Amino acid sequence: MPTTERPLAGRTAVVTGSTSGIGLAIAGAMAAGGANVLLNGFGDAAAITELAAGLAAEHGVRVEYSPADMTRPDAIAAMVPFAEAKLGPVDILVNNAGIQHVAPIEAFPIDRWDAIIAINLSAVFHATRAALPGMKARKWGRIVNIASAHGLVASPFKSAYVAAKHGVVGFTKATALEGADHGITANAICPGYVRTPLVDKQIDDQAKVHGIARDSVIRDVILEPQAVKRFATVEEIAGLAAYLCGPLGQSFSGAALSIDKGWTAR
Repeated sequence: MPTTERPLAGRTAVVTGSTSGIGLAIAGAMAAGGANVLLNGFGDAAAITELAAGLAAEHGVRVEYSPADMTRPDAIAAMVPFAEAKLGPVDILVNNAGIQHVAPIEAFPIDRWDAIIAINLSAVFHATRAALPGMKARKWGRIVNIASAHGLVASPFKSAYVAAKHGVVGFTKATALEGADHGITANAICPGYVRTPLVDKQIDDQAKVHGIARDSVIRDVILEPQAVKRFATVEEIAGLAAYLCGPLGQSFSGAALSIDKGWTAR
């Protein structure tokens, strides 16, 4: 049963893209709150097995893993019944999986555009479509979509990512309206820059595009729009996700919540 210390006890959470970075931190926060967790993402099989076992032992919950490819609608659709067979009804869905590529529009590789839209936007639809019927039947559900400050504002050379994340924010609002009469909330978290492997790759890509050093990219490109000149931590994003899924988050729905250190305040 849920308690103050374990507000998500008895729940099952599916977190996409959760074998590293923000997704892994969110999976850990869900487990710390008492939820059973389905991990998803790519990586070494032995390392992921060890990761799942460690989370389960640390928090006294069940943790399973799905290698579902977020570019394949059939694999995404199958992930939810897989989670339910292993862990119980899916009460919480966190759509976190994402990729990035940096290039001018006229030079943007078509395959990279298609992959970014598939993983960052279409996968959110496919996973939500699979999870909603059960949530509606049980009259309870929490959907958290990891969008971005780029879901609210744009930057050059990131056309696919900006388009996808704006789409995630809009889709979140539609989901919130459709779930409102069924005890389901849907919210988008819009982080500024978080120091993850994805962002480290962006730094390298931006250095190449702008023809400047990595330190200059961090100072003059990455952190320049933010009022507070530091990276967010994965724990900060995970804490907000856990809050939205807990009892104190029940009045949030349809929100695009900035956690961007003043970026979009300008």
